[in-house]
Amino acid sequence: MHLFDIFSIIGTAAFAMSGAFVAMEEDYDILGVLVLGLVTAFGGGVIRNVLIGVPVTTLWSQGELILWAVLSILAAFLLPIKWIPHWKKTEALFDAIGLSAFAIQGALYATNMNHPLIAVVVAAVLTGIGGGMIRDCLAGRKPLVLRDEIYAVWAMLGGLSVGLGIFSNTVGLLFLFVLIVFARMLSVHFKWKLPRRSLKSANKNVNSEHSSLL
Repeated sequence: MHLFDIFSIIGTAAFAMSGAFVAMEEDYDILGVLVLGLVTAFGGGVIRNVLIGVPVTTLWSQGELILWAVLSILAAFLLPIKWIPHWKKTEALFDAIGLSAFAIQGALYATNMNHPLIAVVVAAVLTGIGGGMIRDCLAGRKPLVLRDEIYAVWAMLGGLSVGLGIFSNTVGLLFLFVLIVFARMLSVHFKWKLPRRSLKSANKNVNSEHSSLL
């Protein structure tokens, strides 16, 4: 088995379980848990395929990954409640592995199809974070990857590196994989966030001024 196939299995399992846990937090039934887990694991890849011209039906050729995802979802559903907090402690690492593996995979897909650099970057980002965004939307949550942590940036930089040919051979791609995982874990540990500018306070001031005029 190719090294990146192993990474993809780990990433698929991690994403599937994260979707399952979100579904359980929202009190979904077993069908909802299964759907949300599968969407988290494969949603990003499906969106990527649509945008770069890969037939969506290629999803059904990934029987082994789908099986791993289903088994991971069932494991999450049957996991004793008291064990779940222990999983949460290691979830960030597995999530980082999934992000890195899928981002590189998406970038390679687009590169092999001779798409321009921007398409390579978009493919990397969507493969890495698309499933999590769909998961949060289906769960009625604001997409975590767009507001809470530096997450999509690492997928973006990974896609940029592949698209520019900085990392092209197996050794280079393996180094890039480790680099993305390491960067992601650093951002989790130090709670790095991108700059933000909220209009909530401004809206409150406008509303209070409007009320005072009335």
